[in-house]
Amino acid sequence: MTTRTDLDGSPLGHPTTHAERYDPHLLFAVERARQRESLSLRGDLPFRGADLWTAYEASWLDPHGKPQIGILTFVVPAHSPRLVESKSVKLYVTAMNQTRFASAAEVIATIARDLANAVGAPVAVTLTPPQDFAQLPRAEPAGESLDDLPLACDRYELAPELLVARGAAVSEALYSRLFRSVCPVTGQPDYASVQIAYRGAQIDRTGLLGYLVSFRRHPGFHEHCVETIFVDLWRRCRPDALSVYARFTRRGGIDINPYRTSGAEPPPANARTARQ
Repeated sequence: MTTRTDLDGSPLGHPTTHAERYDPHLLFAVERARQRESLSLRGDLPFRGADLWTAYEASWLDPHGKPQIGILTFVVPAHSPRLVESKSVKLYVTAMNQTRFASAAEVIATIARDLANAVGAPVAVTLTPPQDFAQLPRAEPAGESLDDLPLACDRYELAPELLVARGAAVSEALYSRLFRSVCPVTGQPDYASVQIAYRGAQIDRTGLLGYLVSFRRHPGFHEHCVETIFVDLWRRCRPDALSVYARFTRRGGIDINPYRTSGAEPPPANARTARQ
């Protein structure tokens, strides 16, 4: 597989046709390093984690030509050198629609291999059949909501200076459903619920909510937005432990849910929220 990393060549923002035959070259890889350099991240990263993807519109043909469907999930590790652009994943999955596979296991193995080649690290893939759809987990963000705090908003560009921590150490989880950023290529809005768990000097909640709202016009991929939140909190508030988890609403039948943590715990269960 040829890895392409120049965003100008991405299918985002360009008219595309939907292929009907499996083609791994449809996957478009983007180097993480370019985005992380804007955060002055070089060498060892201050976080671990993964990007949890769900593709709700997977379909292919069985050996007899009968259509099959399922819900795909895959986990891309944060330490992978590359991510995959979401529209290219949509085109790649759609291209399987008229392709015959011997079994669901072959579909899983094929996608796991192609994604691993694209991102440069192993990718865990699962495929849930229709009879198990009702068993897929659902959950809302954990912790206390920030969204009812009184807040006069006039900052819609990144404002990390709003982040302040002071006083006695606490351990708490906070979340907001008011997060919005924009696609760096198309300018389309991306909505998410963002959950922040930390241990350390208490973070000013009004300032934290204002900071999250300040992403409203910020152009960034989902993964980069979460890493920006993590790095700004890590540097300005200096917690002893920190995790940031965002559940983005789906676009093109796909949602992306990045998780970054200072600890060694595994990513949370890929449980969709009501908005997803």
